[in-house]
Amino acid sequence: MGIFFIAGAVSCNEKTEKGKFTVTGKLKNAADQKIFLEQLYFSQKDPDVIDTGEIKNGKFTVGGMAPEEGLYRLRFEKQETGYIFINDAAKIDFKADVKDMSLTGPEFNTRANKLFKNFLLNVDGKQKNMTALSAEIDTLQKMKTNDSIIKIKIIELNTEGAAFKNFVVRSIDTASDPVVAMFALGYTRGIDPAELKTVIPNLSKRFPSHNGVATIISQYNELMVKKDKPSNVPAQKGKPIVGSQAPDFSMADASGKLIALSSLKGKYVLVDFWASWCAPCRGENPNVVANYNKFKNKNFTVLGVSLDEDKTKWQDAIKKDNLTWTHVSDLKGWNSISVSLYGFDGIPYNVLIDPTGKIIATELRGEALGKKLGEVLK
Repeated sequence: MGIFFIAGAVSCNEKTEKGKFTVTGKLKNAADQKIFLEQLYFSQKDPDVIDTGEIKNGKFTVGGMAPEEGLYRLRFEKQETGYIFINDAAKIDFKADVKDMSLTGPEFNTRANKLFKNFLLNVDGKQKNMTALSAEIDTLQKMKTNDSIIKIKIIELNTEGAAFKNFVVRSIDTASDPVVAMFALGYTRGIDPAELKTVIPNLSKRFPSHNGVATIISQYNELMVKKDKPSNVPAQKGKPIVGSQAPDFSMADASGKLIALSSLKGKYVLVDFWASWCAPCRGENPNVVANYNKFKNKNFTVLGVSLDEDKTKWQDAIKKDNLTWTHVSDLKGWNSISVSLYGFDGIPYNVLIDPTGKIIATELRGEALGKKLGEVLK
Protein backbone atom coordinates (compact mmCIF):
# COMPACT_ATOMS: atom_id res chain seq x y z
CA MET A 1 0.00 0.00 0.00
CA GLY A 2 2.71 2.49 1.05
CA ILE A 3 4.76 1.97 -2.08
CA PHE A 4 1.82 2.63 -4.40
CA PHE A 5 0.77 5.66 -2.38
CA ILE A 6 4.20 7.23 -2.59
CA ALA A 7 4.51 6.47 -6.30
CA GLY A 8 1.18 8.12 -6.99
CA ALA A 9 2.02 11.15 -4.89
CA VAL A 10 5.17 12.25 -6.70
CA SER A 11 4.94 14.65 -9.59
CA CYS A 12 6.26 14.01 -13.10
CA ASN A 13 9.13 16.43 -12.47
CA GLU A 14 10.11 14.58 -9.31
CA LYS A 15 10.14 11.29 -11.17
CA THR A 16 12.74 12.59 -13.61
CA GLU A 17 14.90 13.56 -10.64
CA LYS A 18 15.06 10.03 -9.29
CA GLY A 19 18.67 9.16 -8.53
CA LYS A 20 19.83 12.75 -8.25
CA PHE A 21 22.06 13.53 -5.27
CA THR A 22 23.84 16.63 -4.04
CA VAL A 23 26.80 16.89 -1.68
CA THR A 24 27.14 20.11 0.30
CA GLY A 25 30.44 20.47 2.09
CA LYS A 26 32.05 22.57 4.78
CA LEU A 27 35.82 22.27 5.00
CA LYS A 28 38.35 23.67 7.45
CA ASN A 29 41.83 24.65 6.27
CA ALA A 30 40.95 24.21 2.59
CA ALA A 31 42.28 26.63 0.00
CA ASP A 32 39.95 27.89 -2.71
CA GLN A 33 40.24 25.40 -5.55
CA LYS A 34 38.35 23.02 -7.80
CA ILE A 35 36.76 19.89 -6.39
CA PHE A 36 35.92 16.82 -8.46
CA LEU A 37 33.13 14.33 -7.81
CA GLU A 38 34.17 10.92 -9.12
CA GLN A 39 32.31 7.64 -9.35
CA LEU A 40 34.37 4.57 -8.39
CA TYR A 41 33.54 1.10 -9.61
CA PHE A 42 33.80 -2.45 -8.23
CA SER A 43 35.07 -3.63 -11.61
CA GLN A 44 37.86 -2.89 -14.06
CA LYS A 45 36.19 0.32 -15.18
CA ASP A 46 38.10 3.54 -14.57
CA PRO A 47 36.67 6.20 -12.23
CA ASP A 48 34.50 8.81 -13.95
CA VAL A 49 34.42 12.51 -13.09
CA ILE A 50 30.70 13.30 -12.99
CA ASP A 51 30.83 16.85 -11.65
CA THR A 52 33.28 19.67 -10.96
CA GLY A 53 32.73 22.39 -8.39
CA GLU A 54 34.55 25.26 -6.71
CA ILE A 55 35.57 25.46 -3.06
CA LYS A 56 35.06 29.03 -1.86
CA ASN A 57 35.76 29.94 1.78
CA GLY A 58 35.63 26.26 2.68
CA LYS A 59 32.23 25.61 1.11
CA PHE A 60 31.23 23.70 -2.01
CA THR A 61 28.35 21.89 -3.70
CA VAL A 62 28.61 19.08 -6.26
CA GLY A 63 26.14 16.50 -7.44
CA GLY A 64 25.21 13.85 -9.93
CA MET A 65 22.70 11.29 -11.12
CA ALA A 66 22.93 7.60 -10.27
CA PRO A 67 20.59 4.66 -10.94
CA GLU A 68 21.57 3.03 -7.63
CA GLU A 69 23.82 3.35 -4.61
CA GLY A 70 27.51 3.30 -5.43
CA LEU A 71 30.91 4.43 -4.23
CA TYR A 72 32.05 7.98 -4.91
CA ARG A 73 35.08 10.12 -4.17
CA LEU A 74 35.65 13.82 -3.56
CA ARG A 75 39.03 14.75 -5.04
CA PHE A 76 40.66 18.17 -4.73
CA GLU A 77 42.67 20.12 -7.26
CA LYS A 78 45.37 21.20 -4.77
CA GLN A 79 44.90 19.10 -1.63
CA GLU A 80 46.32 15.61 -1.16
CA THR A 81 43.28 14.59 0.87
CA GLY A 82 40.37 12.73 -0.71
CA TYR A 83 37.13 11.35 0.71
CA ILE A 84 35.04 8.38 -0.37
CA PHE A 85 31.33 8.05 0.36
CA ILE A 86 28.04 6.37 -0.60
CA ASN A 87 25.24 8.23 -2.40
CA ASP A 88 22.38 6.85 -0.32
CA ALA A 89 20.43 10.12 0.01
CA ALA A 90 19.31 12.97 -2.23
CA LYS A 91 20.98 15.53 0.03
CA ILE A 92 24.29 14.68 1.67
CA ASP A 93 25.97 17.07 4.10
CA PHE A 94 29.70 16.72 4.59
CA LYS A 95 32.21 18.34 6.91
CA ALA A 96 35.92 17.79 7.45
CA ASP A 97 39.23 19.37 8.35
CA VAL A 98 41.62 18.69 5.47
CA LYS A 99 44.54 18.63 7.93
CA ASP A 100 42.90 15.77 9.84
CA MET A 101 43.87 12.52 8.09
CA SER A 102 42.18 10.29 10.68
CA LEU A 103 39.15 8.14 9.96
CA THR A 104 37.21 9.74 12.79
CA GLY A 105 37.27 13.32 11.52
CA PRO A 106 35.35 13.47 8.21
CA GLU A 107 31.55 13.20 8.50
CA PHE A 108 28.97 12.36 5.83
CA ASN A 109 25.58 12.67 7.54
CA THR A 110 23.70 9.72 5.99
CA ARG A 111 22.89 6.27 7.32
CA ALA A 112 24.95 4.28 4.80
CA ASN A 113 27.97 6.51 5.33
CA LYS A 114 27.77 6.05 9.08
CA LEU A 115 27.71 2.27 8.52
CA PHE A 116 30.62 2.64 6.11
CA LYS A 117 32.65 4.67 8.61
CA ASN A 118 31.92 2.18 11.38
CA PHE A 119 33.17 -0.65 9.16
CA LEU A 120 36.38 1.24 8.33
CA LEU A 121 37.01 2.07 12.00
CA ASN A 122 36.57 -1.58 12.97
CA VAL A 123 38.91 -2.72 10.22
CA ASP A 124 41.47 -0.10 11.19
CA GLY A 125 41.36 -1.09 14.86
CA LYS A 126 41.77 -4.78 14.12
CA GLN A 127 44.62 -4.15 11.67
CA LYS A 128 46.39 -1.97 14.26
CA ASN A 129 46.14 -4.80 16.79
CA MET A 130 47.68 -7.26 14.32
CA THR A 131 50.41 -4.78 13.35
CA ALA A 132 51.28 -4.17 17.01
CA LEU A 133 51.44 -7.91 17.74
CA SER A 134 53.58 -8.50 14.66
CA ALA A 135 55.99 -5.75 15.75
CA GLU A 136 56.10 -7.19 19.28
CA ILE A 137 56.95 -10.65 17.92
CA ASP A 138 59.69 -9.14 15.75
CA THR A 139 61.18 -7.35 18.78
CA LEU A 140 61.04 -10.50 20.94
CA GLN A 141 62.76 -12.51 18.22
CA LYS A 142 65.54 -9.92 17.93
CA MET A 143 65.99 -10.01 21.71
CA LYS A 144 66.14 -13.82 21.53
CA THR A 145 63.39 -14.06 24.11
CA ASN A 146 62.25 -17.44 25.39
CA ASP A 147 60.53 -19.37 22.57
CA SER A 148 57.49 -20.15 24.72
CA ILE A 149 56.72 -16.43 25.10
CA ILE A 150 57.09 -15.89 21.37
CA LYS A 151 54.81 -18.84 20.64
CA ILE A 152 52.12 -17.33 22.89
CA LYS A 153 52.31 -14.07 20.96
CA ILE A 154 52.15 -15.91 17.63
CA ILE A 155 49.02 -17.72 18.84
CA GLU A 156 47.55 -14.32 19.78
CA LEU A 157 48.38 -12.97 16.32
CA ASN A 158 46.80 -15.99 14.62
CA THR A 159 43.70 -15.58 16.79
CA GLU A 160 43.48 -11.90 15.85
CA GLY A 161 43.89 -12.82 12.19
CA ALA A 162 41.10 -15.38 12.37
CA ALA A 163 38.84 -12.88 14.15
CA PHE A 164 39.56 -10.30 11.45
CA LYS A 165 38.58 -12.74 8.68
CA ASN A 166 35.40 -13.67 10.57
CA PHE A 167 34.55 -9.98 10.94
CA VAL A 168 34.98 -9.39 7.19
CA VAL A 169 32.85 -12.40 6.22
CA ARG A 170 30.19 -11.44 8.76
CA SER A 171 30.16 -7.88 7.41
CA ILE A 172 29.61 -9.12 3.86
CA ASP A 173 26.78 -11.35 5.07
CA THR A 174 25.03 -8.90 7.40
CA ALA A 175 25.69 -5.35 6.18
CA SER A 176 22.36 -3.64 5.57
CA ASP A 177 23.82 -1.54 2.76
CA PRO A 178 24.93 -3.16 -0.53
CA VAL A 179 27.92 -0.86 -1.05
CA VAL A 180 29.29 -1.56 2.43
CA ALA A 181 28.94 -5.29 1.73
CA MET A 182 30.74 -4.95 -1.60
CA PHE A 183 33.50 -2.83 -0.06
CA ALA A 184 34.01 -5.48 2.64
CA LEU A 185 34.79 -7.93 -0.16
CA GLY A 186 37.96 -5.93 -0.78
CA TYR A 187 39.30 -7.26 2.52
CA THR A 188 38.89 -10.96 1.69
CA ARG A 189 42.48 -11.45 0.59
CA GLY A 190 43.81 -14.54 2.30
CA ILE A 191 40.32 -16.03 2.54
CA ASP A 192 39.71 -19.05 0.34
CA PRO A 193 36.97 -18.15 -2.19
CA ALA A 194 35.31 -21.45 -1.27
CA GLU A 195 34.70 -20.03 2.22
CA LEU A 196 32.58 -17.32 0.60
CA LYS A 197 30.42 -19.70 -1.39
CA THR A 198 27.42 -19.03 0.84
CA VAL A 199 27.74 -15.34 1.72
CA ILE A 200 28.37 -14.01 -1.80
CA PRO A 201 25.39 -15.74 -3.48
CA ASN A 202 23.26 -14.54 -0.54
CA LEU A 203 23.95 -10.96 -1.62
CA SER A 204 21.62 -11.43 -4.58
CA LYS A 205 18.81 -12.43 -2.21
CA ARG A 206 19.43 -9.46 0.06
CA PHE A 207 19.93 -6.89 -2.73
CA PRO A 208 18.12 -8.41 -5.73
CA SER A 209 17.86 -5.21 -7.79
CA HIS A 210 21.39 -3.89 -7.32
CA ASN A 211 23.42 -4.18 -10.53
CA GLY A 212 26.74 -3.75 -8.72
CA VAL A 213 25.97 -6.74 -6.53
CA ALA A 214 25.04 -8.77 -9.63
CA THR A 215 28.42 -7.88 -11.15
CA ILE A 216 30.28 -8.95 -8.00
CA ILE A 217 28.48 -12.29 -7.97
CA SER A 218 29.26 -12.83 -11.65
CA GLN A 219 32.95 -12.14 -10.98
CA TYR A 220 32.93 -14.58 -8.06
CA ASN A 221 31.32 -17.29 -10.21
CA GLU A 222 33.97 -16.77 -12.90
CA LEU A 223 36.68 -17.04 -10.24
CA MET A 224 35.28 -20.32 -8.98
CA VAL A 225 35.16 -21.72 -12.53
CA LYS A 226 38.79 -20.72 -13.11
CA LYS A 227 39.74 -22.22 -9.76
CA ASP A 228 38.50 -25.60 -10.94
CA LYS A 229 40.23 -25.46 -14.33
CA PRO A 230 43.88 -25.47 -15.38
CA SER A 231 45.19 -21.93 -15.69
CA ASN A 232 48.22 -20.15 -17.07
CA VAL A 233 48.27 -17.86 -14.03
CA PRO A 234 51.59 -18.34 -12.19
CA ALA A 235 51.21 -20.54 -9.11
CA GLN A 236 51.12 -18.51 -5.91
CA LYS A 237 53.88 -19.23 -3.43
CA GLY A 238 52.12 -17.75 -0.42
CA LYS A 239 52.69 -14.34 1.09
CA PRO A 240 56.23 -13.58 2.29
CA ILE A 241 56.09 -13.03 6.04
CA VAL A 242 57.37 -10.17 8.15
CA GLY A 243 61.06 -10.74 8.77
CA SER A 244 61.73 -12.43 5.43
CA GLN A 245 63.56 -10.94 2.46
CA ALA A 246 61.27 -9.33 -0.09
CA PRO A 247 61.30 -11.32 -3.36
CA ASP A 248 63.11 -9.33 -6.02
CA PHE A 249 61.61 -8.63 -9.43
CA SER A 250 62.15 -6.35 -12.41
CA MET A 251 59.39 -4.62 -14.36
CA ALA A 252 59.22 -1.83 -16.90
CA ASP A 253 58.17 1.70 -16.11
CA ALA A 254 56.08 3.74 -18.55
CA SER A 255 59.12 4.48 -20.72
CA GLY A 256 60.04 0.81 -20.97
CA LYS A 257 63.02 1.05 -18.61
CA LEU A 258 63.41 -2.00 -16.37
CA ILE A 259 63.32 -1.19 -12.66
CA ALA A 260 64.43 -3.81 -10.13
CA LEU A 261 63.08 -3.72 -6.60
CA SER A 262 66.62 -4.47 -5.41
CA SER A 263 67.81 -1.22 -7.01
CA LEU A 264 66.03 0.63 -4.20
CA LYS A 265 68.01 -1.10 -1.44
CA GLY A 266 69.29 1.38 1.10
CA LYS A 267 65.86 2.97 1.46
CA TYR A 268 62.64 2.12 3.21
CA VAL A 269 60.29 1.14 0.38
CA LEU A 270 56.53 0.73 0.37
CA VAL A 271 55.77 -1.70 -2.46
CA ASP A 272 52.21 -0.77 -3.34
CA PHE A 273 50.23 -3.25 -5.46
CA TRP A 274 47.22 -1.56 -7.07
CA ALA A 275 45.37 -0.93 -10.37
CA SER A 276 43.55 1.94 -12.04
CA TRP A 277 40.30 -0.10 -12.10
CA CYS A 278 40.42 -0.94 -8.36
CA ALA A 279 38.01 1.34 -6.44
CA PRO A 280 39.45 0.61 -2.95
CA CYS A 281 42.94 1.29 -4.38
CA ARG A 282 41.88 4.66 -5.75
CA GLY A 283 40.17 5.43 -2.45
CA GLU A 284 43.39 4.63 -0.56
CA ASN A 285 45.68 6.61 -2.89
CA PRO A 286 45.22 9.99 -1.15
CA ASN A 287 46.45 8.38 2.08
CA VAL A 288 49.53 6.98 0.32
CA VAL A 289 50.19 10.37 -1.31
CA ALA A 290 49.98 12.20 2.01
CA ASN A 291 52.38 9.77 3.71
CA TYR A 292 54.78 9.80 0.76
CA ASN A 293 55.01 13.59 0.88
CA LYS A 294 55.42 13.53 4.65
CA PHE A 295 58.26 10.99 4.72
CA LYS A 296 59.94 11.17 1.29
CA ASN A 297 62.86 13.20 2.68
CA LYS A 298 63.53 10.58 5.38
CA ASN A 299 65.06 7.84 3.22
CA PHE A 300 61.63 6.59 2.16
CA THR A 301 59.99 5.99 -1.19
CA VAL A 302 57.11 4.12 -2.80
CA LEU A 303 57.24 1.66 -5.69
CA GLY A 304 53.86 1.37 -7.38
CA VAL A 305 53.24 -2.03 -8.98
CA SER A 306 50.14 -2.03 -11.17
CA LEU A 307 47.92 -4.94 -12.15
CA ASP A 308 46.61 -2.99 -15.12
CA GLU A 309 46.50 -4.33 -18.67
CA ASP A 310 45.82 -1.01 -20.39
CA LYS A 311 48.86 1.28 -20.32
CA THR A 312 46.89 4.45 -21.04
CA LYS A 313 44.44 3.87 -18.19
CA TRP A 314 47.35 3.06 -15.87
CA GLN A 315 49.17 6.29 -16.75
CA ASP A 316 46.01 8.39 -16.58
CA ALA A 317 45.29 7.12 -13.06
CA ILE A 318 48.85 7.94 -11.94
CA LYS A 319 48.44 11.50 -13.20
CA LYS A 320 44.91 11.98 -11.89
CA ASP A 321 45.73 10.69 -8.38
CA ASN A 322 49.02 12.63 -8.24
CA LEU A 323 51.16 9.54 -7.63
CA THR A 324 54.61 11.06 -8.09
CA TRP A 325 56.79 8.07 -7.17
CA THR A 326 58.22 5.32 -9.40
CA HIS A 327 55.69 3.05 -11.12
CA VAL A 328 56.13 -0.27 -12.90
CA SER A 329 53.88 -2.86 -14.50
CA ASP A 330 54.16 -5.86 -16.80
CA LEU A 331 50.59 -5.04 -17.95
CA LYS A 332 49.49 -8.63 -17.41
CA GLY A 333 46.74 -8.03 -14.86
CA TRP A 334 46.37 -10.95 -12.48
CA ASN A 335 48.94 -12.87 -14.53
CA SER A 336 51.59 -10.47 -13.24
CA ILE A 337 54.69 -12.13 -11.82
CA SER A 338 54.18 -10.01 -8.69
CA VAL A 339 51.05 -12.00 -7.83
CA SER A 340 52.92 -15.29 -7.69
CA LEU A 341 55.91 -13.78 -5.87
CA TYR A 342 53.89 -12.05 -3.16
CA GLY A 343 50.92 -14.41 -2.93
CA PHE A 344 48.19 -11.78 -2.64
CA ASP A 345 44.69 -12.34 -3.98
CA GLY A 346 43.24 -8.87 -3.52
CA ILE A 347 44.32 -5.26 -3.91
CA PRO A 348 45.22 -2.80 -2.56
CA TYR A 349 48.03 -4.76 -0.95
CA ASN A 350 51.44 -3.54 0.18
CA VAL A 351 54.64 -4.53 1.92
CA LEU A 352 57.04 -2.20 3.73
CA ILE A 353 60.69 -3.06 3.23
CA ASP A 354 63.65 -1.82 5.26
CA PRO A 355 66.97 -0.67 3.73
CA THR A 356 68.34 -4.24 3.78
CA GLY A 357 65.39 -5.55 1.73
CA LYS A 358 63.64 -7.23 4.68
CA ILE A 359 59.85 -7.03 5.02
CA ILE A 360 58.94 -5.22 8.23
CA ALA A 361 55.17 -4.83 7.73
CA THR A 362 52.37 -5.76 5.33
CA GLU A 363 48.84 -4.60 4.48
CA LEU A 364 49.24 -1.07 5.85
CA ARG A 365 46.10 0.93 5.07
CA GLY A 366 44.50 4.02 6.52
CA GLU A 367 46.03 5.31 9.74
CA ALA A 368 48.14 2.15 10.13
CA LEU A 369 50.41 3.29 7.29
CA GLY A 370 51.26 6.66 8.82
CA LYS A 371 51.69 5.13 12.27
CA LYS A 372 54.16 2.50 11.07
CA LEU A 373 56.15 4.97 8.97
CA GLY A 374 56.28 7.32 11.96
CA GLU A 375 57.76 4.50 14.07
CA VAL A 376 60.57 3.58 11.68
CA LEU A 377 61.30 7.00 10.12
CA LYS A 378 61.87 9.11 13.22
